[in-house]
Amino acid sequence: MRPHVMLEDEPIEVGAIFCIGKNYAEHAREMQGEVPEEPIVFLKPPRALSTDGQAWYPPHTGDLHHEVELVVLIGRGGRDIPESEALSHVAGYGVGIDFTARDLQWEAKRKGQPWTVSKGFDASAPVSRFVRPERIADPHALELRLWVNGQLRQAGTTAEMIYRIPYLIAYLSRIFTLERGDLLFTGTPAGVGPVHPGDELEAAVGDLARLRVRVVRQRP
Repeated sequence: MRPHVMLEDEPIEVGAIFCIGKNYAEHAREMQGEVPEEPIVFLKPPRALSTDGQAWYPPHTGDLHHEVELVVLIGRGGRDIPESEALSHVAGYGVGIDFTARDLQWEAKRKGQPWTVSKGFDASAPVSRFVRPERIADPHALELRLWVNGQLRQAGTTAEMIYRIPYLIAYLSRIFTLERGDLLFTGTPAGVGPVHPGDELEAAVGDLARLRVRVVRQRP
C-alpha cells in the first residue's frame, strides 16, 4: 500500500519522490560546489516520507542536517510535458525537509558513489499538508523558513531557485513518466546545519503551509 499526503482534506497516494540538489546558488557554494549546469536529480523511496511529525536520526550517521524545501505535488501525469504547460500538472504546494546524513554524503562524493544511503533512509522526507495552486499567486515568490528549537536557521525565497518549477517538471518528464501523486522537492536555500535527537523543527513556506517535526532515535 502506498503512503499518502493530504491535499487540503483530500488524501493523495504518493508515487515517486524526486529531489533536486544544489538548486540555490548560495547553498551550492556552502556545499563547496559549483552552480550546476543542469538539474541534479536524486530519488527517495516511499518509506522516506513522513507525515506524522517525526524524523528519524538513524544510527549510521553522526551528522544529520536539515534542508527546508518547497515541495510540489503532481496532480496530472505525463511524458514530455512542455514547459509552458507544466504548472497545469501541479495539484498542490507544501513544505518539506530533506534530512541528509552529511558525513555519509561527503564520503560518497569523495568516492564518486551514489548518495542514496545519505538521503533515502526512513522518515528522511517529512512533508506538510498541501494547498491548491489557486491559493498561490506565484510559487516563485514564497519565503522559506526553518527554525530549530525556536532559532531561525534557514531563510530564503523561492525566487532564488536556479531551475524553476516549470523547467524542472518538463525536464523530469523527458526522463521519467510523471504520475499523479509524485512529489518534487525543489531544493534548499543556504543555511543548512546539524540537528540532534530531541530537537524540535518548524518549517514554513510563506503563510500557506507549516510543518513541525521532532527528531527521534526510535525508527518510525
